[in-house]
Amino acid sequence: MTDRIQQNPRESDPSPAEGPVKGTAEGTRAKTTTVPNLLPGRTLLRWEILCVLALSLGAAAVSATISFLGVLTAPESMADQTASLIRSRAEDRPWLDLSFQLYAVVFALAPVALVVYLLHRSGESARTIGFDAKRPGFDAWTGAGLAALIGAGGLVVYVVSWQLGLTRTIVPSTLDGNWWDTPVLVLQALKNGLLEEVIVVGYLLHRLGQLGWSPWKAVLASSVLRAFYHLYQGVGMFFGNLVMGVVFGWFYMRYGRVMPLVVAHTVIDIVAFVGAVYLIGRVDWLPV
Repeated sequence: MTDRIQQNPRESDPSPAEGPVKGTAEGTRAKTTTVPNLLPGRTLLRWEILCVLALSLGAAAVSATISFLGVLTAPESMADQTASLIRSRAEDRPWLDLSFQLYAVVFALAPVALVVYLLHRSGESARTIGFDAKRPGFDAWTGAGLAALIGAGGLVVYVVSWQLGLTRTIVPSTLDGNWWDTPVLVLQALKNGLLEEVIVVGYLLHRLGQLGWSPWKAVLASSVLRAFYHLYQGVGMFFGNLVMGVVFGWFYMRYGRVMPLVVAHTVIDIVAFVGAVYLIGRVDWLPV
């Protein structure tokens, strides 16, 4: 084979817990794995990354940017505009609405299945990026700690930036009091955690490392992408998500595991989605 990225063939199914990840910083604890010489050449690898992003969060970043242009050119101030995250898809028809909600969750996860397949095809696996259940205690406790840190900071950024007129009023859910609302909100939170962290942190940082990007250049690119697909929420949340991306990227480079990030993101969104149902309108300092 002529167009391949050369690697030392030692293991066929490496785990981040067994050795450092290629492309990470010297002295960090993100693991470098050695895999068979099955990676495509650099050009094809770049096209692989672009295709994955075009089918997932890269497309979301373009959509969010267009939405933000609409926000800027609207006659209302930014704080007077709303951004609804989860909406009814068939009002007054709950079973049809539930079907659409489940459909949206399941097929939104197709890019996650794609990147797992691509990792296996290149002689690696989901374990290469720490997307496994090998360390459940570590994943749960560190994920909960990150959720508390990022969740509290994100709430402060949202409230302050909304008061300054830099963020739209975010309505986490407009579902209409169905029995299945809470389960669907939890599934939406899990979907967000899987989609964003597996693709924008685990997969993207791993592949950029294989292309020779320095760790912090890759982390910055990942963080900017995360910020842009949240831009529809406003300027404040753009910068809040930029900081979140840097923290999550540092964590991945340090520990080589994406599962704690999935846990953290899922917990943050569950609290935001489900908590909003009970708190918005009842807590004076939350934007309405």
